[in-house]
Amino acid sequence: MTPRPDAQAPDGEVRRFTPGERWVHRGTAALMGVCVVTAACLYIPQLAVLVGRRDLVVRVHEYAGLALPAPFLLGLASRAFRADLRLLDRFGPHDKLWLRAALRRDRRRAVRPAGKFNAGQKVWASWIAGAALVMLGTGLLMWFTHLAPLRWRISATFVHDWLALTVGIVLAGHIGMAYNDPEARRGMRTGFVSRVWADSEHPLWRPRPEAPTPAARPHADAAGGPRGDDQT
Repeated sequence: MTPRPDAQAPDGEVRRFTPGERWVHRGTAALMGVCVVTAACLYIPQLAVLVGRRDLVVRVHEYAGLALPAPFLLGLASRAFRADLRLLDRFGPHDKLWLRAALRRDRRRAVRPAGKFNAGQKVWASWIAGAALVMLGTGLLMWFTHLAPLRWRISATFVHDWLALTVGIVLAGHIGMAYNDPEARRGMRTGFVSRVWADSEHPLWRPRPEAPTPAARPHADAAGGPRGDDQT
């Protein structure tokens, strides 16, 4: 799907995410939601009695967990997605300032510099990626009992269950923070955010201009333009 050029973008807005990036997020969120809901139905007695059909719930949970990496792997075909991964993996001095201000609960935007992704989003992305890998590994040990001795399987069950609880709590916090930022939600829903919001919340982000249409390309090539250090 070809991104819309700036000429077709709403006035005063910039592109934050491409359609491919948004579908990676939606696919991952959907599979993660299935894993969390089915896990709750397996471990909370009231829900287990209400839903019933435990074998079916177990199978849905297992296959949703196995499919969880699929949106990420498919997203690697997107250049924009790969560029965002590089940004998420890059911590700079401004990220240390952001984290220090967050720990001090200092909400002044002047002391919370951020590129396209702030330090909190980078920490969240790193943590959830690591947690998903651990959940996948321990889940496989629990599912395929012949892969490891009994002691390993018991340990895997302990880690899987407690990490699942932690993921649920952290995921609820992530959703709560998104709920409190309508503009960020709109960026993930439509791909566009207001330039005022971008300049205020992510002052170090310099969005790359959209690829011009064939008719406009000669003029754009002649005009040129600077590029920032934290772009996609």
